[in-house]
Amino acid sequence: MTIDEQYMRRCLQLAANGRQDAKPNPMVGAVICLPGQDGRIIGEGYHVRCGEGHAEVNAFASVRAEDEPLLGEATMYVSLEPCSHYGKTPPCADLIIKKGVRRVVVGCQDEFAEVQGRGIRKLRDAGIDVTVGVLERECRALNRRFFTFHRLHRPYIILKWAQTANGFIDDHGRALAISSPFTQMLAHKLRAEEDAILVGRVTDEREHPQLSVRHWAGPSPKRLVVDRQHPLDLESLYHQNVQSLIVEGGRRTLESFLLRGLWDEIRVETNLGLTVSDGTRAPQLPATAVVASTARYGDNSIVSYEHLMK
Repeated sequence: MTIDEQYMRRCLQLAANGRQDAKPNPMVGAVICLPGQDGRIIGEGYHVRCGEGHAEVNAFASVRAEDEPLLGEATMYVSLEPCSHYGKTPPCADLIIKKGVRRVVVGCQDEFAEVQGRGIRKLRDAGIDVTVGVLERECRALNRRFFTFHRLHRPYIILKWAQTANGFIDDHGRALAISSPFTQMLAHKLRAEEDAILVGRVTDEREHPQLSVRHWAGPSPKRLVVDRQHPLDLESLYHQNVQSLIVEGGRRTLESFLLRGLWDEIRVETNLGLTVSDGTRAPQLPATAVVASTARYGDNSIVSYEHLMK
């Protein structure tokens, strides 16, 4: 791992602290260090809350008065391109130029229409040495919901289901407890991190799911129920600033998304110690689903897939 990657990894750690409150803004972390002094960090910060200071602002604010004169020797690491436009806060690129740092290392370019390389260009035009693309894959992955939302004008879509060891999602059409208490807690943690959750009419009428956060701390996602008379309107969700959507419906609802290629992530929980003789088969994974991560919790495994062709 290079020195630049080490500091960028710290930026990612900081950025993740804004997962709940930074929305609908992206998660961003920033670190200021002195390469010529054993890499001493003199400031760091992250975007805590939408409408408040960005990561760069908070990093500069954390610099002690006695270290301020050293900014001319410093390198600033930031996981996402500094903004160049006036929004709820002034442009961070202007602040970086004003502070006079020698070098800026950017994890990835911002796809938001108001930025898209303008912040990087502004820094370079001011004579600052700018490096772009350090841990780019990780930096983009952290804000994949934000990027998908602005690039495709729809929420980031997570398809999610639980199945028995032999591939059924229910027992002869009846609801079946497949998750363990621990994996149920993880499911509620996911709900707290996403903006909306959806099921189909049949699942809603048969199981009356609350779709709330009961086994985790945080806000419950917006609850959506769809059927042929009330189809999903992605454009409406976009205009409501819903950046992410969990689909937990039955097979028919899940397959309606799969057939259209309308998904970004699939999470499948399998109870390896549970089988039934018959029931509703779990959806078939598409050829474009590539394993992103696997985890085992007792008898239950959770496999996450990413969309290869997205």
